[in-house]
Amino acid sequence: MHTHIVVLGGGPGGYAAAFLAADEGLQVTLVDAEPHLGGTCLLRGCIPSKALLHVSRVMSEVDELGAEWGVSYGDPAIDLDAIRGRKEKIIRMLSQGLGQLAKRRKVQVIRAHASFLDSTTLSLEGGETSGGNEASIPAEGRLTFDHAVVATGSVPSMPASFQLDSDRVMDSTGALQLKDVPGSLLIIGGGYIGLEMGTVYAHLGSRVSVVELQDGLLPGADRDLVKPLHKRLHELFEGRIYLETKVGALGAHADHVEVGFEGAGKFGTERFDRVLVSVGRRPNTSGLGLENTQVRLDDRGFIQCDDQQRTNDPNILAIGDVAGEPMLAHKATHEGRIAVEVIQGRPARFDAQAIPAVVFTDPEIAWAGLTDTQVQQENRNVTTSIYPWAASGRAQALGRTEGLTKWIIDPETNRVLGCGIVGPGAGELIAEAVLAIEMGCEARDLTDSIHPHPTLSETVMNAAEVFYGTATEIYKPRRDKRT
Repeated sequence: MHTHIVVLGGGPGGYAAAFLAADEGLQVTLVDAEPHLGGTCLLRGCIPSKALLHVSRVMSEVDELGAEWGVSYGDPAIDLDAIRGRKEKIIRMLSQGLGQLAKRRKVQVIRAHASFLDSTTLSLEGGETSGGNEASIPAEGRLTFDHAVVATGSVPSMPASFQLDSDRVMDSTGALQLKDVPGSLLIIGGGYIGLEMGTVYAHLGSRVSVVELQDGLLPGADRDLVKPLHKRLHELFEGRIYLETKVGALGAHADHVEVGFEGAGKFGTERFDRVLVSVGRRPNTSGLGLENTQVRLDDRGFIQCDDQQRTNDPNILAIGDVAGEPMLAHKATHEGRIAVEVIQGRPARFDAQAIPAVVFTDPEIAWAGLTDTQVQQENRNVTTSIYPWAASGRAQALGRTEGLTKWIIDPETNRVLGCGIVGPGAGELIAEAVLAIEMGCEARDLTDSIHPHPTLSETVMNAAEVFYGTATEIYKPRRDKRT
């Protein structure tokens, strides 16, 4: 078998690359060991987690009605089978849609594990073949290619000391299966995956605890953004957030997991019904036979590539999680399109100024471009301009005034360099900031753009008005920066 382009991995980066290549009239083969297209994001990551987060958010809004508006309901009746069924239906519908798109584009899909024999040959093991080319092609054997795009994604990290022979100790994949609602759940790691899943389980009825080795949740994120989230999660988790604390040992028993804590936040042992280990993800580069090519890995296992997604091997490109952080589906999709254009000889390269990141907790946190953390690390001369949502009529109407919108601005040129938002819908609002940063907008461009009232989107404009001292709803001295 031979193909012009082979894509390894059927996630957002892989299928985006395969589909674009097919749209450009190229012969494309997509190899993935999964029974369905979609990768981690669709099958056991972004999509199922957001479906469950939607359920928890609606439940939270009902509680807010009772507390603030005098509208009360009885305790919710949780039908776990129905929730799981709805989640699986969403996954199945989207995955089947991808399969149909592959067929219509005549992308040949091979269900098999692939490994490189050399820089132009793959070994295929197991599976079946489907897609645009319906000829009888064995899913085992060899596949030669002109160009390969590696898009094999990442997998949850599980430290050896936590690898117990018990389904009571879970990674994110296990947590999303939603086998039950445990009475008590410990989340090891205060990153976005753990906090999102903790939010889901807490609203379903679990007593959730979080332990984090660093001195704050979401290490590396802007503290101005994290503070409102920490306050709300402190209430949701009833104070069981243990910072500057590590888990020294786990012991699995028939009906519980015994956990040993060491640190300022908590010391001693406690029993939990389940434990979710959420300490990050690692690139899925092992077992690919990359040692048989010229591809090089860094000390963390990421494939080294340039801004055109090229590796050290002239025939092989890499995109998505395997190509380095941030490990985000939309970054993978963007890189997939770049890789195809580069294969075609076009002058494409990855030069994005703003890669948006969203934490889908409640409240949501989103940021793009230059961050406050980078400012401190690089000792940059910038001005920050913050608009508190307490001044927003829409936020007041929603009863969600804890949020804020923050711009990072170059004080010499007034150009917007970064944006951070915390509050309901922050993930939707950040898109305007991405466009503004990519276009090199000045803060004045935002203040001169009429935003609808009353909406939370106004806060993007209002935060820019704060920079000039002209925000209507709050008073700050005028700045002579309007040019």
